[in-house]
Amino acid sequence: MANTLKKIMRKRKKRKYAAEKAKQAKEQGRQNGKEYGNDYNKKRSRHKRNAVKRTIITAVAVVAAIAAVGFYMEKRSYHNYKIVQSSEQEDVISTSYVEMDGDILRYSPDGVSLVSDKMNTLWSETYQMQNPMADVNGTRAVIADKDGTELEIYDKSGKTGSVTTSYSIIKARVSKSGMVAAILDGGDDTWINFYSTDGSLIAENQTKVDDPGYPLDVAVSDDGVVMMVTYQFVEGSDTTSYVAFYNFGDVGQNEDDRIVSGYKYEGVVVPQIQYLDNNQSVALKDNGFTLYQGSQIPKEVKTVEVDQEIVSTFFDNDMIGLVFKNDSKDKQYTMEVYTTDGKLKFQQDFNIPYTTIKLSGGNILMYNSSQMCVMNSRGVQKYVGSVDGTIKDFFKIGWNRYLLVLDSGVDVIKLS
Repeated sequence: MANTLKKIMRKRKKRKYAAEKAKQAKEQGRQNGKEYGNDYNKKRSRHKRNAVKRTIITAVAVVAAIAAVGFYMEKRSYHNYKIVQSSEQEDVISTSYVEMDGDILRYSPDGVSLVSDKMNTLWSETYQMQNPMADVNGTRAVIADKDGTELEIYDKSGKTGSVTTSYSIIKARVSKSGMVAAILDGGDDTWINFYSTDGSLIAENQTKVDDPGYPLDVAVSDDGVVMMVTYQFVEGSDTTSYVAFYNFGDVGQNEDDRIVSGYKYEGVVVPQIQYLDNNQSVALKDNGFTLYQGSQIPKEVKTVEVDQEIVSTFFDNDMIGLVFKNDSKDKQYTMEVYTTDGKLKFQQDFNIPYTTIKLSGGNILMYNSSQMCVMNSRGVQKYVGSVDGTIKDFFKIGWNRYLLVLDSGVDVIKLS
């Protein structure tokens, strides 16, 4: 009996010892697991931090590389150009060209066509005009017979409308939505007519020399709701200009002649006006310019006046440029370029004997019959040089691609 009890006690001790060992092993495993987990989490956290650091470093390097390339392209100048496409069969004597939303509108007294930058014809239409003039705004265009009565309206797909006016056409302008405003010469009086994209008459306004004056220019808001007109008349012994805004929507229906706002400028000539976008327009004066804002009732917001005589103006939707004569023998001209909120962007003296200056594709282009110059939007001279032949026109059609119209043909060129 005693031996049996001893055996039972030894077995219990062994089981207890084994249980304690198992418990210790389990606890040790738990501790090892914690240490492993902590170590794993630490390694994972370090990996994440390193990955974030690598991403930031890569992003900074990419931004720096882009900035370096941008700076290089900004400051880079070209000394030559190469012809990438040539068309010598063009009738450049009677044909004119204008950029139209990445393509080229080519028009003459016999008709109009839209061609790609590779000079492939996309569509063509015929008409008969004595002296065609074109206005393009985005994907819309109007071609009018100056001193005639024919007016044709187009978009990127072809003709959308046609008008035969009752009086001779002085000027025609198109909006981005395709609405057209035309100044017509009625003899003693003038008319300002407003047409839809299909050529149907929306409104007509008779104007007299003494009230509100002789219309010099007309512009239309992007949506075609507001028409802007600049008039000139003599008040006493002074020449006075009047800029009027006509609203053809609900806002203008209760106003006299639909004029919702108007501004007089005594002793000032306002020969040119333009809508910069649907909410902003500009009046270019002989002593500076005035900016207006408002999609329904435009108001004056900024006027920039200069003391020097302005010899040239140029503008697009982002910039407004003025050119003055310079007394310096080395630099014949001074250029001031402003943002469309009226802030001076840069001032630049230059000595290019230009006959035409304009903004095209964000670049400032200057040329005469044998020389051309390209400046970027910060006044950096990118190219200046002479060409063989007589330059009739020059404008940008793509990145570093330009259309050069010569008396011998038409070339698509790339600066190199």
